Amino acid sequence: MSHANQRRFIIEPGGSLSGDIRVPGDKSVSHRAVMLGSVAEGVTRVRGFLEGDDAMATLAAMRALGVRIDGPEAGALTIHGVGLHGLSAPDEPLDLGNSGTSMRLLTGLLCGQRFATTLIGDQSLMTRPMRRVTEPLGQMGADIVTSDKGTAPVGIQPVTSLMGIDYPLPMASAQVKSAVLLAGLYARGETAVTEPGITRDHTERMLQALGYPVEVDGPRVALTGHGRLTGGSIQVPADISSAAFFLVGAAIGAGEAVTLLDVGLNPTRTGVVEILKRMGADLEVIAKGDGAGEPVGDIRIQAASLEGIEIPPSLVPVAIDEFPALFIAAACARGETLLRGAEELRVKESDRIAVMATGLERLGVQVEALPDGIRIVGGRLGGGHVQAKGDHRVAMAFAMAGLVADGPIVIDGCAEVDTSFPGFAGLARSAGLPIAVEEQAG
Repeated sequence: MSHANQRRFIIEPGGSLSGDIRVPGDKSVSHRAVMLGSVAEGVTRVRGFLEGDDAMATLAAMRALGVRIDGPEAGALTIHGVGLHGLSAPDEPLDLGNSGTSMRLLTGLLCGQRFATTLIGDQSLMTRPMRRVTEPLGQMGADIVTSDKGTAPVGIQPVTSLMGIDYPLPMASAQVKSAVLLAGLYARGETAVTEPGITRDHTERMLQALGYPVEVDGPRVALTGHGRLTGGSIQVPADISSAAFFLVGAAIGAGEAVTLLDVGLNPTRTGVVEILKRMGADLEVIAKGDGAGEPVGDIRIQAASLEGIEIPPSLVPVAIDEFPALFIAAACARGETLLRGAEELRVKESDRIAVMATGLERLGVQVEALPDGIRIVGGRLGGGHVQAKGDHRVAMAFAMAGLVADGPIVIDGCAEVDTSFPGFAGLARSAGLPIAVEEQAG
């Protein structure tokens, strides 16, 4: 989904955050709710669905595959599931916009169908690596073709059958794990994935919530194909990846306490909380139960003096999407913060290591980009003009830097913020960030 307009954020100095903040629904859970609700039998009712571009791309794809979905209306969806074998051939290629999650998970879900499908996306998505998904699916017998570089378009042809495999993940990737498990729904026998490190487990939790047996034994996750999913109710929690920007803003600023409400506290996603605690953040988590297998709670945080740390490798996969925000915290901490083992950041919506390093340098921060991470020496942040390069998380991270900068920060390339956080600027402004938005014709 390309954005015809260019968007610029301008953050004036002197703001501070305060109050209760409810960020939009979790993007990862929203994707899976639509996909799995569509192939369940019966009706699935979803509340808290994220009406951002990425999740809406998944919604549009499932509709194109013949599923009736009512809504969204204030985050509410009613999905009339067609069962595992009820999808139908789309009339044209499925355009997944900027959403890598949509493309990788749908590749798994669709390789067991009885019809051909082609997956495409915007300019950014068409450059992102897909072999990490297509190779294990090929081992299962899937017939998938990509470009010579292993990128989209992804062409999926029907096959007689898929065979379950026992796949050791070469990297910690929830998207690859999920794609293999979704293909396993259509495979003969058992499909298993063994992880080298912790990754988010939303797919396993939602499969179980909709009645599909999943066996989890430490790092190994397994299911047997040709079962059935049963429609149900899914409450999508607030997205911790979106909350991360406000957690960092509250930690580095000079405002009152901030409480992020009803945030998803899945332990495979809470690396940002653990890293901020290790840096000295004044932070408290208040658990409130769970919905559809996902733990939920409030996070209360207020300003504190942060210290630079060496980020443990074990926390990298459980904080991978939150590092742009955490880099801003590191830039405001005393001493040096070192991140290694995060080469995955180079193949996100942008090369997040390079783009964040360049932007931090422009704000006067001492920073060294490493092949698999970054070294940041904390200090004062100046104002300046930075480029988000069309990366939603980079744009929102630099917006929060404006809370402590000496002068205005101008951020270009912010239109894609709508992919994960529609209404970000308005919510941030109401919480105390002096942010203005300029739209320019593209």
